[in-house]
Amino acid sequence: MNRTLRQAVAISCGALVAAISLPDQISAQAVGGFETNASSAYVRDLTTGTVLLDKAADVPLPPASMSKLMTLLMLFEAIEEGRTTLDTTFTVSERAYQMGGSRMFLEPTDRPTAEDLIRGIAVLSGNDATVVVAEGLAGTEEAFAQLATRRARELGMRNTTLANSSGWPHPDHLMSKRDLGILAEYIITNFPQYYPYLAEREFTWNGITQPNRVPLLGAGVGLDGLKTGFTSAAGYSLTGSVRQGDRRIVFAFGGLDSERARVQEAEAIINWAFRQFAKVSVGEVGAVMAEAPVWLGESDSVPLVLAESAEILVPAIGTRALEARVVYDSPLPAPIVAGETLGTLIVDIPEMGEARLPLVAGADVAEGGFGVRATASAQRLFNMVLGSAREAMNQE
Repeated sequence: MNRTLRQAVAISCGALVAAISLPDQISAQAVGGFETNASSAYVRDLTTGTVLLDKAADVPLPPASMSKLMTLLMLFEAIEEGRTTLDTTFTVSERAYQMGGSRMFLEPTDRPTAEDLIRGIAVLSGNDATVVVAEGLAGTEEAFAQLATRRARELGMRNTTLANSSGWPHPDHLMSKRDLGILAEYIITNFPQYYPYLAEREFTWNGITQPNRVPLLGAGVGLDGLKTGFTSAAGYSLTGSVRQGDRRIVFAFGGLDSERARVQEAEAIINWAFRQFAKVSVGEVGAVMAEAPVWLGESDSVPLVLAESAEILVPAIGTRALEARVVYDSPLPAPIVAGETLGTLIVDIPEMGEARLPLVAGADVAEGGFGVRATASAQRLFNMVLGSAREAMNQE
């Protein structure tokens, strides 16, 4: 009885509506001819859920200090779960004190609070601060790395394996750029109360003032965090987030050969992501996209509507109209409950593939009574007889 039905829908590039994250992402390798100089990169528009750039984004690579974002997340979650507080003091071990590279300059006699350590990591990229957090939360840095790896997998970071809390070079310490994007988005979305720490311009500890290492903070482009990274294996890298108007993106890239190249690449990505794409309204919540026939129901059809107001991104140049289609099994058997997912709206976007949006029943449809069933049975019998007659005539 069931068959897949495709129904054309017109979508115009008209007024904008409140944004949502699309359930299925749109991806593009190089829309509008953009080519990144990074060896690996990932860019996602959080407002619409659109992946704008994917270059080796799922390859596990050394993340350098960008993996400190995972240490910060573990500390944020410990605070929110009541296992510690912003005022809780931590002990500085000899191991933490001896850490090289970028440092907060903690002394063994110091008793920094969790808030101090957040700043020491977010602003100063302190390797010593990450070890203090790891040992304070898990006893040892090795135990912390195991817990952090497990938590990363729970968040969908499939190509992340952490061997330490700082990003110090280790053959087993790896993250993909998509995973860094997932992590950045999770922090921004779930911990807005702590995200501003990542935009602080400087921090002073033990009389030593150091600037935030993230480039373009306060440069007027909307970049408001997250984390740089550099090792010889990772190259000059950056995980960042930018908000302009009512849009926000996250990006992660690596493999560049200088700080200057890192700044230039960040600016190029930001300009491209915000200037080469425009938002288009798909429809308001409850907008009817199709009328689907119903089998054995009190009504012979049901409206298929958008579950939420939706927007999509499209190339800003050359897009006049979008083609879309509704796909569902037909006819739909009764009973049907309003809000039940019954179909999919598929929007074809030039250069960017497809966007898929779920469609739900816009009304209840109860099972039909005896009369409806009798009529349906009679119609089915008539169709069977008619089909047999046609088959017999064809055989003659």
